[in-house]
Amino acid sequence: MGERTRSRGGLEMNLERRLLIEQGGEGHRGPELPACDVPARPLAELLPGARLRAELRFPQVSEPEVVRHFIELSTLNHHIDRGFYPLGSCTMKHNPKINDELAALPGLALAHPLAGDPESQGALRVIFELQNVLAAITGFHTVTSQPSAGAQGEMTGLMMIRAWHRARGEGERRRRVIVPDSAHGTNPASVHLLGWETVTIPSNDHGHVDLAALEKALGPDAAAVMFTVPNTLGVFEKEILDVTRLAHAAGAQCYMDGANLNALVGLVRPGDLGFDVMHINVHKTFSTPHGGGGPGAGPVAVARHLEPFLPVPVVEEGEGGLCRSWNRPQSIGRVHSHHGNFGILVRALAYILENGPPGLARVSRTAILNANYLLRRLAGTYELPHDEHCMHECVLSGRNLRRYGVKTLDVAKRLLDFGVHAPTVYFPLIVEEALMIEPTETETLDRLEHFAEVMERIAREAAEDPQLLKDAPHTTPSRRLDEGRAARELKLRWQVPGSTPSEAPARS
Repeated sequence: MGERTRSRGGLEMNLERRLLIEQGGEGHRGPELPACDVPARPLAELLPGARLRAELRFPQVSEPEVVRHFIELSTLNHHIDRGFYPLGSCTMKHNPKINDELAALPGLALAHPLAGDPESQGALRVIFELQNVLAAITGFHTVTSQPSAGAQGEMTGLMMIRAWHRARGEGERRRRVIVPDSAHGTNPASVHLLGWETVTIPSNDHGHVDLAALEKALGPDAAAVMFTVPNTLGVFEKEILDVTRLAHAAGAQCYMDGANLNALVGLVRPGDLGFDVMHINVHKTFSTPHGGGGPGAGPVAVARHLEPFLPVPVVEEGEGGLCRSWNRPQSIGRVHSHHGNFGILVRALAYILENGPPGLARVSRTAILNANYLLRRLAGTYELPHDEHCMHECVLSGRNLRRYGVKTLDVAKRLLDFGVHAPTVYFPLIVEEALMIEPTETETLDRLEHFAEVMERIAREAAEDPQLLKDAPHTTPSRRLDEGRAARELKLRWQVPGSTPSEAPARS
């Protein structure tokens, strides 16, 4: 926390960087709204039963003060347009700016979700065409764009699997879902939300699924297997055809976590591998990086036998054009208020059409090449837990730095001093001191070289001056936080500093 002093309004303020509420003053204001041309009515009458307060402490600031404040915040935030962002398993790739311009076109940006089918033909065409191209890319029968994120897509896919088992009279018996120990945390979470049980099976020494363990776990109570391909070690499951064959033989369905689809587009179709359902993080694979809390979208692709269970309404061709069909007696119902995060769907369709099939395959090949370049370049400096060629991301280990008292977390913090976002650390859980690095296809060789040289320098620093890493970062707006205290003493809303003697300032 920086030096604090009293402002004219009596509030404490930070001299180094002020909150918006610490700026401005009485009478500061932005554009003036026109006079109300309808009779004013009391809020209590318009919002009966609402917990209304007589006074609220809003900041009073002018337009320039607001603009300066948010411009400053934007420069403090690390994002893909500012620097390298190798956050493994998150696919933080460049988003072509023309996609933003297309999504902002008034005919798309201002389309009202409650407008009727005749007035929504353009928006429905975007959804319909995107669903078709996603089905073609993944090798599935059809796609729903409703889920608003990958995790919701997982839930949607599992709900359709449950509906399918119930339709066959096996819904009460099949309640176990098998996942490998390298799975994303959302997989068991989705299973738990459905009231089912997760069964975890180990990976073998090569980072692949242990087929013997899978066979042992399968049985008449298995509802599904959930696999990520390529897996979170960045390795393609070479025996994935055996996985889906064994699962189907046991009467289970095969769910593919599509978080790593960026490695497969144009090269491998998950539907051809025997999967029955998958979600697609279009905000990862087809631009729209999601750092900073931006919206995502998680369309779900299904094989033909799961098509009756899709969420309603389904967009389909009708006599008068495209329409929303509700006539789906086996549907699992709605999973989103409308058809998903529409602006993200527009960007995804633009990205796919812009690249075309040859371009999408080139994207995957380049992402794989970049990841393997970093893997081999850094394998002599950091430990390589599995000596396999990787797909679009690689996993290294900082275990060899323990002899200097340095952890992977210290490496991640030191990286920030070089203008690089840290890789994913301590995941997957089956790798000690894991560093999961995903460069993506949109980074140049020059940028990869810079990152590799920084990683090598940090390894040297660990041996020569370990305290330098333990105190990092040194050049960011805030120094290293006390993460343990932050987790124990959550502060989820702003409080007036010093308003109560016993209260600590909100920013500490």
